Amino acid sequence: MTRVKVENLTKEFDVPDGTEVAVDGVTFTAEQSEFVCIVGPSGCGKTTLFRIIAGLEPATTGQVVLDGARVTSPSTDLGLVFQEYHLFPWRTVAGNVGFGLERDGVATTERERRVRELLELVGLDGFADAYPRDLSGGMKQRVALARALAVDPGLLLMDEPFGAVDAQTKKLLQDELLDIWRETGKTILFVTHDVEEAVRLADRVVVMAKEPGRLREVIDVDVER
Repeated sequence: MTRVKVENLTKEFDVPDGTEVAVDGVTFTAEQSEFVCIVGPSGCGKTTLFRIIAGLEPATTGQVVLDGARVTSPSTDLGLVFQEYHLFPWRTVAGNVGFGLERDGVATTERERRVRELLELVGLDGFADAYPRDLSGGMKQRVALARALAVDPGLLLMDEPFGAVDAQTKKLLQDELLDIWRETGKTILFVTHDVEEAVRLADRVVVMAKEPGRLREVIDVDVER
């Protein structure tokens, strides 16, 4: 089953001397439980594409369809993980992970159960009462991932989430993400400029070119992870 469709997506920005095309006619799909990486050089429109898929930015033409519904704004069926962790410094790890559940009015008992499950899933079950200032970069990103998973979204959208950590931590987080993906069966769109990372993680790789940002090709990854 197709989880998300990106259909003839174009994004133009007004600039002083006219119009700049950031994304030009991009089309691809991601199936249920598929791991798809979007890769390309700086300036190819990856982050703009991410923001449109996430409902954070309107497209000029084209559309994004998630589970049959057009994406026009952020929703709980989209889990977002950014390179910057965007954790609330005044909330504990458990408070950060449970924020979306609290916002949605989930009962305290159920919210606490769900938070415990997620912290165990991401390897932070002993850190529920810690604050972001007490965590390493890799641990903060695990909190961000758990927070994104808390509302059980149909699509997990990740924008270079491991770009700010060292190489050893990056590989560890990649392994953990693959374990979580296998366990949860989520559909993942993962934006990266790292070709090795894309090949290691993905079922398919969407390759972008720049000036303007456009789809070059979609490659099936036919090697073992």
